[in-house]
Amino acid sequence: MENLLELKSISMEFPGVKALKNVSLSMRKGEVLALVGENGAGKSTLIKILTGVYEASAGQIYWEGARVHFSLPLDAQKLGITTIYQELTLCANLTVAENVFLGNEMTRRGMVIRAEMEQKTREVLGRLGVDIDPKAEVGTLTAANQQLVEIARALIKDTRLLIMDEPTSSLSDHEIDALFVVLKQLVRQGISILFVSHKFNEIFELSNRITVLRDGEYIATLDTQTAAQDEIISLMVGRSVETLYPKRSNAIGEVVFAARNLSCKGRFHNISFALREGEILGFSGLIGAGRTEVFEAIFGRGQLQSGEVYIHGEWRPAPRSTVQAMRMGIGLLPEDRKGKGLNLLMSVGENISMSWMCTGEARSIINKKLERKRVRQYISSIHIVTPSEHQRVMNLSGGNQQKVVLAKWMATKSKILIFDEPTRGIDIGAKAEIYQLMNDLVATGYSIIIISSELPEIIGMCDRVIVMHEGVKTAELSSDELDAQRILRCATGVERK
Repeated sequence: MENLLELKSISMEFPGVKALKNVSLSMRKGEVLALVGENGAGKSTLIKILTGVYEASAGQIYWEGARVHFSLPLDAQKLGITTIYQELTLCANLTVAENVFLGNEMTRRGMVIRAEMEQKTREVLGRLGVDIDPKAEVGTLTAANQQLVEIARALIKDTRLLIMDEPTSSLSDHEIDALFVVLKQLVRQGISILFVSHKFNEIFELSNRITVLRDGEYIATLDTQTAAQDEIISLMVGRSVETLYPKRSNAIGEVVFAARNLSCKGRFHNISFALREGEILGFSGLIGAGRTEVFEAIFGRGQLQSGEVYIHGEWRPAPRSTVQAMRMGIGLLPEDRKGKGLNLLMSVGENISMSWMCTGEARSIINKKLERKRVRQYISSIHIVTPSEHQRVMNLSGGNQQKVVLAKWMATKSKILIFDEPTRGIDIGAKAEIYQLMNDLVATGYSIIIISSELPEIIGMCDRVIVMHEGVKTAELSSDELDAQRILRCATGVERK
């Protein structure tokens, strides 16, 4: 197959960080190339070079055999390179058609021709095999349909190379299947796809070849048909990850936190559960089951109509604010760690230490030298990979950003930690580290709640699992009852226990 794109000896340096080192790879016309590597391997940097967001420090880019230079995103767009990021870039209050043509509106005599835009949008959505009303506001669509609107916007631009960065992170299994039907159809139409994912089942189903990056360097490109998962993992991390879900031997103690009859109109109803010292309790369910909403409310971010919590040996009203929750010793590592868990423009040290400001201990921290010492201790103890505590969090990998959120709560001495989708968008090596950190924490007296859409994670890490369906608790399963089919039956409301 003829090459569409070639990168030769691409390097990229930032202050204190060499993100890419002499990376060379090729992409063929009409293929799906999977790009894999641990967080921090250089995937995002490479994508930004390909889309003109960054200019490479060294190296050459060739498009259909001719050397090209991208100094602006427009340079890449003119060649037909379009990127769909993990966080969608749609405007929720605009219609589907307005989003598809945003920045490329069809006009006549200075006036936007809405009817023609809507007709063109209908045609391109038909090409994708979907029926979405061009006049509908994007904010009313499901995550899967919003993803398809992003693809439609790419097709309007005569895209020849579609770059997809973790496109399935917020989709259900059914929605992923539907998306893959569309992507395979695009490949048959001659569009090449660069597919970035940490999910091996998706990589093996969709791609023709797999390129591995590690520590900013090109490692290998494998044919998908002959590649083995263990081989890819070994190439990604430079070592074998023999046990992804490490075993625990710590004892589980008395109840340290409980909730009774928590309800919020239209979101969840009559939710009760207990959490014990040294325990990892899982919450499972389909998207929209109400799991995140329950713990947002417990953390003081949502409105409760009724219910109370048990903590510090007594029943009391649920926290009415995040500050109150923190002072009770509760920490929340949110699903959206970039938007709700971190200040990306602040440094690692500032993110870790700012959580102290809402605790009584903050009044005693007046010694900057002592504060820096404590920050460095957390960086070292949970192995945050950063040049220093002064590095901006936005420059860290997803796995290391998650560790910063964890360090922030450890610094507040919060012993009840709620992890919402703890490994979403995190590579296999970083996942193993996060899981080991969880085990280490519960072995030293912490108690953890995991909200996760990944059944292997729920089954592999949890002592007990609560299953929810449409805002209602449908099951509470012990470790010896954890089975993927049973969890799914409870998550769909078919079975209750």
